[in-house]
Amino acid sequence: MGADSRRLQAEGAQRPPPSRAEAEAAVETLIRWAGDEPSREGLRDTPQRVVRAYEEFFAGYREDPEALLSRTFEDVSGYRDIVLLRDIRLESHCEHHMVPIIGTAHVAYLPDRRVVGISKLVRVVHALARRLQTQETLTAQMADAIEVALAPRGVGVIVDAAHQCMTTRGVRQPGVSTVTTAFRGEFESRECLQDRLWRLLG
Repeated sequence: MGADSRRLQAEGAQRPPPSRAEAEAAVETLIRWAGDEPSREGLRDTPQRVVRAYEEFFAGYREDPEALLSRTFEDVSGYRDIVLLRDIRLESHCEHHMVPIIGTAHVAYLPDRRVVGISKLVRVVHALARRLQTQETLTAQMADAIEVALAPRGVGVIVDAAHQCMTTRGVRQPGVSTVTTAFRGEFESRECLQDRLWRLLG
């Protein structure tokens, strides 16, 4: 995350968030703007449902990825090879259009002195994905969080996802996915490790 982004996020954090009633009123406004009537039977409870859904979609703002990785284990019998989690389901939202980004994340690291429970890596992916994002930023944030928390010899993150801002609007190209990568440490400096990682992913 760049300095400008951190500054803007810090400024936003100082302002009190809108109330639930304000959020529901905003959804009503959007329904009217779209051309429908929020008071009709099928839409009567939609503002409340949307706000509840947004609480799930953007729960990552209330989670600290590094804290999720704080409990580590050092008794690994000298294991120093790749630890890889493949095909982690990823659901995020594009910060430009607020529509879903859906795909998979593959997360790998080379332990130095400690490892972390594998479920924690999944939680980190979910925590960072459940925010308004670009895929490039999300990929880099995953790698950075693992690097800072675990101090491994290397980190590799690969994300393959489809963006509904492109598949359902604009150029309307279903079936197109975007692949982004972030390599740190030995994964960045040793191409043979990147090659191994791609082979492990098949």
